[in-house]
Amino acid sequence: MKKCGFSIAELLIVVAILGIMAAIVVPQFQSQSTCAKGAVAKDSVRILRAAIELYTAQHSGIPPGYENDDPQTAPTSAIFHDQLVLNRTYLARIPKNPFNNLRNIRMIGNNEAFPPDAVDGYAWIYQAATKTIRLNWPGSDSSGVRYFDY
Repeated sequence: MKKCGFSIAELLIVVAILGIMAAIVVPQFQSQSTCAKGAVAKDSVRILRAAIELYTAQHSGIPPGYENDDPQTAPTSAIFHDQLVLNRTYLARIPKNPFNNLRNIRMIGNNEAFPPDAVDGYAWIYQAATKTIRLNWPGSDSSGVRYFDY
């Protein structure tokens, strides 16, 4: 009688080879995913900065975040959002941080120091007084540039 099929040993060898190949390929895909997120992050920061500059130019040099465009008031993220997004004049929506999938903004007060590093729970960190907006994420890209410094 003639046997058809593969032996257990042959199947184990094939499974082992597939496992080795997966162990080699998966980290490469993960690295590409991180690079793609870095590219999206850079573009999102660029878009936000352009919207902030355009708003500032159209509102007598007052950046978004201040109620009634009064820099004597404390800036808030809700007002920032409404000024840039509400009528879709500057942005359709606040871009997501591609690393944590958040859209919220940590607003830094006029006399408050900008944090030196990323903080938990926010997509972006913004200081209206200086028009500084940063990606809120720790770590560095493949070139060694901190995501926070984009």
